[in-house]
Amino acid sequence: MEFICILVLVIWNLRYNSLMELTENALKVLKKRYLLRDEHGNITETPEELFRRVARTIASTEKIYGGRAGEWEVKFYDAMSGLLFLPNTPTLINAGKEHGQLAACFVLPVDDSMSSIFDSLKNAALILQSGGGTGFSFSRLRPRSDIVKSTGGIASGPVSFMRIYNTATEVIKQGGARRGANMGILRVDHPDVLEFIKIKRHAEELLNFNISIAVTDEFMAALKKNAIYPLLNPRSGQVEGKLKAKKVFDEIVESAWETGDPGLIFIDRINRDNPTPHIGEIESTNPCGEQPLLPFEACILGSINLSRVVRRCAPRLAPTGKTGSAYEIDWDLLSYLVQLGVRFLDDAIDANKYPITEVETMHKGNRKIGLGVMGWADMLIKLGIRYNSPRAFELARTVMSFIREKARDASSGLANERGMFPNFKGSVYDTPEIISKGGLRNATTTTIAPTGTLSIIAGCSSGIEPLFAIAYKRRVLETELYEIHPYFRETAKRRGFYSPELIRKISLKGNLRGLGEIPSDVKKLFVTAHDISPDDHVEMQAVFQEYTDNAVSKTINLKHRAARDDVARAFMLAYEKGCKGITVFRYGSKPGTLVKLDEVD
Repeated sequence: MEFICILVLVIWNLRYNSLMELTENALKVLKKRYLLRDEHGNITETPEELFRRVARTIASTEKIYGGRAGEWEVKFYDAMSGLLFLPNTPTLINAGKEHGQLAACFVLPVDDSMSSIFDSLKNAALILQSGGGTGFSFSRLRPRSDIVKSTGGIASGPVSFMRIYNTATEVIKQGGARRGANMGILRVDHPDVLEFIKIKRHAEELLNFNISIAVTDEFMAALKKNAIYPLLNPRSGQVEGKLKAKKVFDEIVESAWETGDPGLIFIDRINRDNPTPHIGEIESTNPCGEQPLLPFEACILGSINLSRVVRRCAPRLAPTGKTGSAYEIDWDLLSYLVQLGVRFLDDAIDANKYPITEVETMHKGNRKIGLGVMGWADMLIKLGIRYNSPRAFELARTVMSFIREKARDASSGLANERGMFPNFKGSVYDTPEIISKGGLRNATTTTIAPTGTLSIIAGCSSGIEPLFAIAYKRRVLETELYEIHPYFRETAKRRGFYSPELIRKISLKGNLRGLGEIPSDVKKLFVTAHDISPDDHVEMQAVFQEYTDNAVSKTINLKHRAARDDVARAFMLAYEKGCKGITVFRYGSKPGTLVKLDEVD
C-alpha cells in the first residue's frame, strides 16, 4: 500500500513541478503574513523554505513513534509545495518557532464567577496572540439585573462581559499579523437572549465577535407550533419567564437580515454527534462555526485542494453531441492525500506548543483533527458540472463520503501504530466492531473550514463556496487583491470570445448575466454566489454535512434585495436538512472584503 501511495505522488510530480508556481496574489499574502521575518521586519525565508520549515517540524514528531521522520518530511513538503494540501494558518506561521502554537480552533469555558470570566479572558489573550481563534458560550452567566449574593449587587449580564472581551481582543495582534477572532454564543433559553440578538444592530458593537444563538430542539418545536417556551436562569435553573418562539425567531431574522449576525447553531444536534459525551457537553464552536468543541478543547485543521485532484482524460461525447469535460477525479491521489493529511494533523498535535496546560490535556485526550477541502467550485468547473445542480449535490456526497471513509481508515491505522485516543473508552466508538479494527486515533477527523487566505495561497476557490464573482478585487490583510478567475479566462481564450473589453464589462457586474457574447453553456457553468438560490446554498452545506464529523463552514449568500422571509426560510431549511449551524449574509448589509474589479491590466 505504501509503495502505491509513493508511486501516486511520483506520478503527480511528473505532471507538475514539485513547487507549484504561486500566483501573484498568493505571493502577496505569503509576504504579508506567513514568511518569517528578522527583528527588523525583513523577510528571511522563501515560500519553498516556509513549506520545508513546516514539513520538518511536523515530521519530527514521527520519531516519538519510531517513524521515519525524513521520509515523511519529504512527503509533507511535496504535498504542501504542490498546493495539494495546506494546514491551517497558525501551523504555517508558527511551525518551528519557539512558541510554536499550531491550532486554529479553541473553545474556553466561561462560568458564572469573576475568577472564571477573567481567567478565560487571560487564556483567550494567550491564544489570540499565538494565532488561534476562540469560541465562548456565555450561557452560564446569570442574566442582567440578577442578584449577586456575595456582594449584594446586581449582575450586568453576559453582553456586558462580551464587551470587555471584545475590547481586549482589539489590542491583541495574532502572530504579529492577525486581528483576534471570537465566537460568542448564547442559548436561546437564556433570559437575556433578546438583548444578545439585537446587540450587533449597533455598528460599533462587538466588532471582534461573530455571534450565534444556540437553538434547541425544544425551541424549534415551539416555533413550529407558534407556542411559547421557557427562559431559564442559569444560576438557579429556575424558569424566569417565557417568550413566544415566533417573536424571538423574528428578532433573529431581523438582525441577521440587517447585519449577518447572529447565526444559528443547532446545539442539540451537535451534542447528538458529540463523540465523547462522557467527557463533557459541547457548548460552543470556533469563530467560523465549523468546529464544535468541548471546553478547553482545540483542533488543528487542514484542507485538500480539490481543484488539483483531477486529471485529464479523453474528452467524452455527451448525448447532446457536445464534447464533455476533459477531466476526471483522480481517486488514487485523493485517497493518498487523505491518508497523508490525517497523519500530518495527528503529528501536529504532538508538535504543538500549547499556551495553556488544560488545552493540551483536552486536545491530547481526544486528538480531534479536522481534514477538509477547498477548491470545490473549481473542481466542478473542471468537470463541467454546474455548482447548483443535482449532479453537483450527488458528487458532493460521493467525494465527502469517500474522504470520511478514508480518513477514518487512516485514523484506525494510526491507532494500530500509536494507540487509540486516550478518551476512547466510553466514547461513541467504544464498540466491539471498531475495537476489533484497532479503534481510532482521533475522536473526529473531518471538518469543512472556510480556507479564506489558504485558498489564495493555493490558487483555488475557498472551501465549498461557489465563486463569489468572475472578476473582482478584495481586501485581505490590508492589501487589495485583483482577481479574474483563471478558468474563465482560459475558457474564453480557448472558445474565442476573450477580449479585454469583455473582462471590463464583467468587472462592472461580477457575473456573466446579460452578456450576449458569452455562450449559454459557459454562463451556466460559471455561476456565482448570488446566482444561486438560498435553498441551493443550504443544500450544498447539508450534503457535505452528511459525511463530516464536525461541522461545515458555509455562507448562505443573499442578494441585497432579499427579503426577511428569505432569511427565515434559509434558517428553517438548514434545520430540516440536518445542518449543524447556519450563517447568512445579505450583500451590502455591512462593509465586506469583496468589491468589483474596476481595473484590468
